[in-house]
Amino acid sequence: MNRAGTQHARMPELITQLPDLERDVSLALTSTFRDAGEELFLVGGVVRDLLLGRPRADLDFATSALPERTRELGNRAGAASVFDVGAAFGTIGLVFHRGDAELTVEITTYRSEVYPTRDRRPAVQHGVSLHDDLSRRDFTINAIALDATTGELIDPFGGIADLHRKLIQAVGNPAERFDEDPLRILRAARFAAQLDFEIAPATLRAMQQTAPELERISVERVTAELNRLLIAPAVERGLRVLDEGGLFPYILPELVPMVTDDRDGGAARHKDIWEHTIQVVRQAPPRLTVRWAALLHDAAKPWTRSVDEHGAVHFFGHEPAGAALARKLLKRLKQDKDLQRRVSLMVAMHLRPSSYDPDWTDSAVRRLALEAGDTFEDLVDLGAADVTSARAHRRRAAARRIEGLREHFARLEAQQALDKLQSPLDGNELMTMFDRPPGRWIAEIKDRLRELVIDGELDPDDKETAAKLARAWMTAAGDPV
Repeated sequence: MNRAGTQHARMPELITQLPDLERDVSLALTSTFRDAGEELFLVGGVVRDLLLGRPRADLDFATSALPERTRELGNRAGAASVFDVGAAFGTIGLVFHRGDAELTVEITTYRSEVYPTRDRRPAVQHGVSLHDDLSRRDFTINAIALDATTGELIDPFGGIADLHRKLIQAVGNPAERFDEDPLRILRAARFAAQLDFEIAPATLRAMQQTAPELERISVERVTAELNRLLIAPAVERGLRVLDEGGLFPYILPELVPMVTDDRDGGAARHKDIWEHTIQVVRQAPPRLTVRWAALLHDAAKPWTRSVDEHGAVHFFGHEPAGAALARKLLKRLKQDKDLQRRVSLMVAMHLRPSSYDPDWTDSAVRRLALEAGDTFEDLVDLGAADVTSARAHRRRAAARRIEGLREHFARLEAQQALDKLQSPLDGNELMTMFDRPPGRWIAEIKDRLRELVIDGELDPDDKETAAKLARAWMTAAGDPV
C-alpha cells in the first residue's frame, strides 16, 4: 500500500455493524449534508473500532459545513435538539430520539490548527479539506474517515495498514504531533493497552524525547488517561510503554524507585519488584480500585528494604508505608476520595488474605472482613492476583489459601443470612405471651412462623403480626388465650 497517497476503499458492510439507531442517524445525516452540497464523514475512534470489530466509540463526524450550516442541516435531518459543544473548534452536538432511545452525536467543521506559542492554545482554521483535517490527528489509526452511505474509506496516512500490523504510529512527524498536545504521548500508551498494539519505533523515540512536556498537561487529563489504561485488556503492554517511553518521572514520579529498583543489580537479590507488579496488575480483575491497588501494593518496598546478617532481603513495614504513598499519590492525581480511601486501605492490608489458614476461627475471618469493610471482595481479589511465584507448587498453595478464605467467608455470610430467616418471636416471648411452660408447642409455632419468613410472607422483625398469627393458631388448636 502506497502510504504517500490517499487510500480509498469501499466497505459498505461497515455501517451495518452499528446499532439500528446509530446506523439510521448516520445515514440520514450523511444524505442530508450531501443533498445540501456538503461533505460529512464519520471519523476517528468509531471508524477504527468498526474496522477492528470492537465495541464502537461515540459517533463523531467531520464536515465541510460551517457551524451555523451544521445546525441547520442537523435540524433538517431530524435532530430533536442542537447545542454548541465547542464553539471555538466548530463542534455542534445533535440529539436524536427514537421511542425511549436517545443518541447524541458531534459534528465538527474541517479544521487545521496552528500553535503560534507554547501556551498550546491552537489557532483554529476552518475552510480546509478533509485531508487537512485528518492530518492534524494524533495517530494513523485514528485518521481514517468513512462515508456512511457508500462505505468509502478515506485513509491518507496508512491507518488501515497499521491496524493490520497492530501498530500505533503518529501522523506525520511524531515529535510535532506530541509537541502540539503532549497528552498524546500518554494516549499512545493507553491505546497500546486498549488495543494490544505495539508503538512504532519512531513514535516511541519521539515519546522519549518529548516526555518532559507532559508536565504542562493538567492533572485531570493525565488521571483520566491513566484510569483508562489501568482497566484496559492489555494493561501489561500499556505499563511497559509508560516505562519504555520514559513517562514515569513526569506522570507518576512516586513509582520511579520501584520501576527502576532492580536494574543496577546488587549482591542482595530478590524478586524484581516492577516485574512482579506488572504481573499482579495483569492478573487483577479490571476494576479501577483493584488495578490501582495492584499497581501500588509494593510501591514502598524500595524505601523499606533491609538485608539481615544472612543476606536475606526484607521489606518490613512496606504495607503502611505503601498506604501512605498511595494516599498521597492519588490525592495529587485528584482521584475520587472514595477511591483514595479504598486503595490505601487495600495496600495497607494486601498481605492479610494470603496469610489465611484453614485453622482460622470464624471470629478471625469476621475480624478481617470488618477491617476491610466494603473493600473485602476487592482485597481478596488483590490477594489472588498477588501470586506470581515461578514455582507451581507455591502458586497452587497460595491459590488454595485465597480460595479457602473466600469459602470460609461465604459460609459465614450464608449462615448470617439463615440466622435472619428465623421466627420473629423466640421461646421466651411465646411463654410470656401464653403464660405456659416450655414444651413442644413452642417449636411448632416457631417453625410455622419461620416458614412464613422463608416464603417472604412475614417480615422477620414483624412481631405484631407474628403474635396475632400465634394466637390464632393456638385458638384453632383448642387452646384459647
